[in-house]
Amino acid sequence: MKYSFIVPVYNRPDEVDELLESLTRQTISDFEVIIVEDGSTVTCKDVCNRYLGTLDLRYYMKPNSGPGQSRNYGAERSNGEYLIVLDSDVVLPEGYLKAVDDELMREEADAFGGPDRAHDSFTDTQKAISYSMTSFFTTGGIRGGKKKLDKFYPRSYNMGIRRDVYMRLQGFSKMRFGEDIDFSIRIFKNGCRCRLFPEAWVWHKRRTDFRKFFRQVYNSGIARINLYKKYPESLKLVHLLPMVFTVGVIALVLVSAVGRVLMEYDDIDKWYWLCAAPWLPIIFYCILILVDSTVSNKSVKVGLLSVPASFIQLFGYGCGFISAWWKRCVKGQDEFHAFDKTFYK
Repeated sequence: MKYSFIVPVYNRPDEVDELLESLTRQTISDFEVIIVEDGSTVTCKDVCNRYLGTLDLRYYMKPNSGPGQSRNYGAERSNGEYLIVLDSDVVLPEGYLKAVDDELMREEADAFGGPDRAHDSFTDTQKAISYSMTSFFTTGGIRGGKKKLDKFYPRSYNMGIRRDVYMRLQGFSKMRFGEDIDFSIRIFKNGCRCRLFPEAWVWHKRRTDFRKFFRQVYNSGIARINLYKKYPESLKLVHLLPMVFTVGVIALVLVSAVGRVLMEYDDIDKWYWLCAAPWLPIIFYCILILVDSTVSNKSVKVGLLSVPASFIQLFGYGCGFISAWWKRCVKGQDEFHAFDKTFYK
């Protein structure tokens, strides 16, 4: 068998149903599917049972340990030459596996990954969140499928690796967050070949509301510092930009507040621009996001929602990054993470 799909799941039977249905429409059939239920209270066992006659599928239930260890659990029980790790909230286009197969036939790879997109059926909030995670004006486009100048680090929502390499590297670490980047770093450190497969993309729902999205990106900011402590060379300039954005916006707002206070005690016209000018770059950025997202998504509503989504993405990551930097790099504390009780929510 050439491919094994490994999917950790926690309380998401409806999403698993959509993912499995999309797997039945793949144009290549040489694969198995391994669903690992990670201590769910609302299981997807009944959903999986409906696909037993259609897919080569195995379902496992285990105590909760987080997605990384659940992927390892599934990998140990897989048979494929290549292991493809997916999040439960993705849906595959029918040409996904063929795109992977074509790339591997063209040039071998020890590990690979693909980009993600927003499906037309996604809610406007999900589309706005997807935009904020893939746009050049928020993440520099490094998660949107563009080829980078240095290395491509696969993410666990759409990540493939040769079985023998997976086992040799002992799979995902016990990091609760950032474990996929940790794995990608170890792949490179061991001299393996890792490539972006631009046509092997998935529809990725990500979080369903802004509160959950903030928690996700806040933990991502913390994870970046935890990764830096393990691999100092992994921290790049692009990883600092959300922190710079967060500090910059806060500074602009504080300068404006000072100007407003001075207007109360001095000549209004004299201090008006100190109060108003700091808002100009913020307003310009909001307009830029609004226009770009509106054009990209062909929806003014999604464009409007993309403004708060982009600020949440940058502020959430930036605040998590700053918090972790202070605790780990300044105060010397051990690895930590936040929102543990809502890890999957």
